[in-house]
Amino acid sequence: MFKALVLENNGSALAASVKDLDEVNLPPGNVTVAVEYSGVNYKDGLVATGAGGLVKRYPHVPGIDFAGSVLASRDPAYKSGDKVVLTGWRVGEVQWGGLAQKASVNGDWLVPLPAGLTTRQAMAIGTAGLTAMLAVMALEFNGLTPDSGEVLVTGAAGGVGSVATAILAHLGVQIVASTGRPETHEYLKGLGATAVLDRSAFFEPAKRPLETERWAGCIDSVGGNTLARVLAQTKYAGSVAAVGLAGGSKLEHTVIPFLLRGVNLLGIDSVLCPMAKRIAAWNRLRTDLPVDKLDALTIVTRLEEVPRLAAEILAGKVRGRIVVDVNN
Repeated sequence: MFKALVLENNGSALAASVKDLDEVNLPPGNVTVAVEYSGVNYKDGLVATGAGGLVKRYPHVPGIDFAGSVLASRDPAYKSGDKVVLTGWRVGEVQWGGLAQKASVNGDWLVPLPAGLTTRQAMAIGTAGLTAMLAVMALEFNGLTPDSGEVLVTGAAGGVGSVATAILAHLGVQIVASTGRPETHEYLKGLGATAVLDRSAFFEPAKRPLETERWAGCIDSVGGNTLARVLAQTKYAGSVAAVGLAGGSKLEHTVIPFLLRGVNLLGIDSVLCPMAKRIAAWNRLRTDLPVDKLDALTIVTRLEEVPRLAAEILAGKVRGRIVVDVNN
């Protein structure tokens, strides 16, 4: 038996509760993992509240990422006792996920725990941190250096934004953090932001397809009108890494920034990201995300608290990363 957060849908309402399950209920997979830590991400908020319509079959165990030890393996790449991490592959959405003490998955989805990281630290990074690192790598690939100028991070107090701010600061980049929560200003400066900008600066639609050039790059987790305004303000040959849609999925803009300023709009996906790029990103996270900053942006909680936190993360009330100790 093992403990899990179980979502049940009676057709009219979604209920979430912590239950004891038998291992025979686990989905098919060639590796069984004793989960030590999981996380609460924006997608977990959608799944746990039913807001996204992402889950088609109930009962369901959410949790799009986890870290722990292999219990049993039919995959030659892993043996009992190996420490592993999983993010993405639609686990926690299509297949039962990591908000449980056990998980059964395909070994091809696992990454060996990077040397020097604990399972708790790996989940403090989690899906959000991996996404942030992939965005930083994409900006670097397209020419961003510490000398390029100001880089904007939108939704900066969230999981992706917090990790991105800490990484960029460590790399010597000048960061402007955008947020709608004044109480997080000192937190963001503590992570390394050189300035904090209220998100309302991006609420009004752009009056022109090109505005005054300011941003050498941007990591945007908001989307919608914010992304449109950022594109209009991006410097010549600058790049914007789009990682989320907390402010809306519709993008109303022209192609003029791409044609007249050579602006790059970079789509970042961590769900089906190829394994070689995943491992490269995890290796960068080991060296470019300071542990003291990681601790500062992390809170640890229990399975029982996840339903409440899932609603709060959708409402934009959660700061940084939430790590779930599934054995507490």
